[in-house]
Amino acid sequence: MKLLAITSCPTGIAHTYMAAESLQMAAKAMGIEIKVETRGSVGVENEITPQDVKEAHALIIAADTQVDKEQFAGLPIINAPVQEAIKNPKGLIENAINAKKLSNPDEKITEPKAPAKAKQNGLYKHLMTGVSYMIPLVSAGGLIIALSFIFGIEAFKEKGTLAAALMDIGGGAAFALMVPLLAGFIAHSIADRPGLVPGLVGGMLATQIGSGFLGGIIAGFCAGYIALWIRNYVKLPKSLEGLKPVLIIPFFSTLLVGLLMVYVIGTPVKAIMDLMTQTLKGMTSANAGFLGLILGGMMAFDMGGPINKAAYAFGVALLSSSVFEPMAAIMAAGMTPPLGLALATVLAKNKFTLEEQEAGKAASVMGISFITEGAIPFAAADPFRVIPAIVAGSAITGALSMLFNCALRAPHGGIFVLLIPNAVSNLGMYVAAIAIGTIITALLIILLKKSPAK
Repeated sequence: MKLLAITSCPTGIAHTYMAAESLQMAAKAMGIEIKVETRGSVGVENEITPQDVKEAHALIIAADTQVDKEQFAGLPIINAPVQEAIKNPKGLIENAINAKKLSNPDEKITEPKAPAKAKQNGLYKHLMTGVSYMIPLVSAGGLIIALSFIFGIEAFKEKGTLAAALMDIGGGAAFALMVPLLAGFIAHSIADRPGLVPGLVGGMLATQIGSGFLGGIIAGFCAGYIALWIRNYVKLPKSLEGLKPVLIIPFFSTLLVGLLMVYVIGTPVKAIMDLMTQTLKGMTSANAGFLGLILGGMMAFDMGGPINKAAYAFGVALLSSSVFEPMAAIMAAGMTPPLGLALATVLAKNKFTLEEQEAGKAASVMGISFITEGAIPFAAADPFRVIPAIVAGSAITGALSMLFNCALRAPHGGIFVLLIPNAVSNLGMYVAAIAIGTIITALLIILLKKSPAK
């Protein structure tokens, strides 16, 4: 028996490959052949071929982004969030083994009922698809903007300088595309290719109107569902069907989304964004600390899952409004879980197996790189002790970062961003916040965790 699998997470960095590895290891232990296609930040790897589809018994899709299923007609499909493949690969493989293969390859795709905990809201999947395409752009643009601050916080205002050029590349070009790209690929996830044009236009209008990240999300969903409705319910004579994807859907969906953004959605959402920005800028120390506490806890709670991504998206949205403090708290809190666990494996080796001690070394590298997923192997093995400890450490880190009034002008990069002059304000206290949270996480892990059985 041969199984196929596809893994994909919004960032395409850690969960994608951890899920693939979990499925491969579980299949090997069960004596099952499996081919896993990964759809990460570098694109499709180990691609599934038509011959693989012919030979396969079933397909597992462990993804938090939209996956086109057209090429798998005739195969039973097991759908699950990417974290399910990390935590319960054996269960997914058993479901795939028990799935009934269709005798007629032209039959409609069937998707056997997934476990309740594996079900996922379609709206979230569409949103995460948009986020997955946006994150590399945000990271590249943010780091280029950070490079411009090497020459001084306001050096970019002097036209013709390298600092000005860097700001034009990162802020004027990359960040200007952020919201249109988000909206475009949300719509693409909903309606496939017909949704891309109205989504991009709606996102650009959101940027021009000033409704920002929130306006882009709303524009993306409107564009996707309008394009999907036109595609499915507007019937044309066969002689005109060829015009539908290249003229009818793009024209009417773009027109409707554009009018909605200009006359209905844009102005109220802009008012909400402006109010939120002013509220955040005018926060007292106590309120700022509480916000940091919440954002920090969210970053650690599911270590790269939907709650973590919601906090990260919130920080990125505020960067475009020149509010930099939440992003600092978010990155610091995202670094703390793997760093704290790595420190715990060094301070209390007797509490960890040899495999966990090795995982601690990998976690340290992931931690300094702002990849929170480095904590997942520890949390999966002992969730009731590890998760409370890392949430507490990250919450304290986030609160301290906000209380110390630290600001971060780049949305990613971990410790490497700290080396860029002026990219982080109040750098000494920022490093202190990360160090304090790391130590608290490690001490809580050591206190709560039991020694492994001999």
